[in-house]
Amino acid sequence: MLEVLRNSAYRRLFSAQVVALIGTGLLTVALGLLAFDLAGGDAGIVLGIALTIKMLAYVGVAPVVSALTSHIPRKVLLVSSDVLRAGVAISLPFVTEAWQIYVLIFVLQAASATFTPAFQALIPDVLPQESEYTRALSLSRLAYDLESLLSPILAAALLTVISYHSLFVGTALGFAGSAALVLSATLPAMRVTAGTPFLDRLTRGVRVFWRTPPLRALLAMNLVVAASTAMVIVNTIILVQNSLGRSQVDFAITLACYGLGSMIVALALPRVLDRFPDRRVMLIGSAILPVGLIAVALLTLAPGSPATWPGVLTVWFVLGAATALILTPSARLLRRHSDDTNRPAVFAAQFSLSHACFIATYPLAGILGATLGLAPTALILAAIAVLAGIVAARAWTTAATTDEAQGTLTSPSSSGR
Repeated sequence: MLEVLRNSAYRRLFSAQVVALIGTGLLTVALGLLAFDLAGGDAGIVLGIALTIKMLAYVGVAPVVSALTSHIPRKVLLVSSDVLRAGVAISLPFVTEAWQIYVLIFVLQAASATFTPAFQALIPDVLPQESEYTRALSLSRLAYDLESLLSPILAAALLTVISYHSLFVGTALGFAGSAALVLSATLPAMRVTAGTPFLDRLTRGVRVFWRTPPLRALLAMNLVVAASTAMVIVNTIILVQNSLGRSQVDFAITLACYGLGSMIVALALPRVLDRFPDRRVMLIGSAILPVGLIAVALLTLAPGSPATWPGVLTVWFVLGAATALILTPSARLLRRHSDDTNRPAVFAAQFSLSHACFIATYPLAGILGATLGLAPTALILAAIAVLAGIVAARAWTTAATTDEAQGTLTSPSSSGR
């Protein structure tokens, strides 16, 4: 997997991603502490509103910015986004009111909604061979999972010697480092279609999704992922500490098992995708996730059983692994069904549409969990995942043969066997 780092441009871009992720991880911890400082017992409300603003920015900003900036050189766009994010981060320690957090978070996430799709759309041009691109996707997935595990540990260590306000400085340094690394990279020239109307550029990505069966299937699989992820993100703390009566350390261990499952799959997928088509791998993930949610419901019905705690750790590991089976290959579909002229729009559409699913499932998981309990919530989310999985399988059936031929038989790594 590490062999792709021999490519100088990709090595610098991946390093930029890593330092930005570290900064983002520090921001997550610092923002929670800032919200508590300002709102006390109402900090959860502040964070809930901030997360909603984040998702709304992701959904609404990404396609618009992609259309508006289609003629801007990619290096300028990426560096400008990082500089803006650094500026917002360094401003957060001076916040005195909750509404100021909301404004700054919107600006920050709008910049992220500009940076991330453009960055993701750039990597296929830097690594044109599918085998190398697949390994880069696994490396990126691994970086995200490691960040979710290590950033809280790093933040906790830093908080023993500095105040939480200084964590925002670390966030700003992370984004500044990302900008410097992108600036130092030699990027491929971009192709621009001159004279394209704005409305055409705005809807280009969605139109590609709608006319491409594998991408329509990906839309449905986004909902499968969102249903299971919402249960994990929103209700793990309720299950572990309230229903099972376990400690904060056990809560962290549970989330670590989820990340570990994802990391192991990310490490194994390059070789798996050399042998098996994306469709089969991703639909297996879509089938496992609702089964995992049903298992969650069963576990919550027997909180006193000796098997419940090991069962929770096992199920969270499986949920993380199945999520990676869908998310890691998804960018291969975007690359395969786009070209140089529409790839940024396609990646922006995926970024926006996938986060739209979370706008629905996050509050659903929270409200249902509080009103009906965890078992009914898990079963309702499982039903949503099953229906979305069926839609995905049917949408992709008409293009399965073609996609398998493109994804496996003609891939550089498999054609030589």
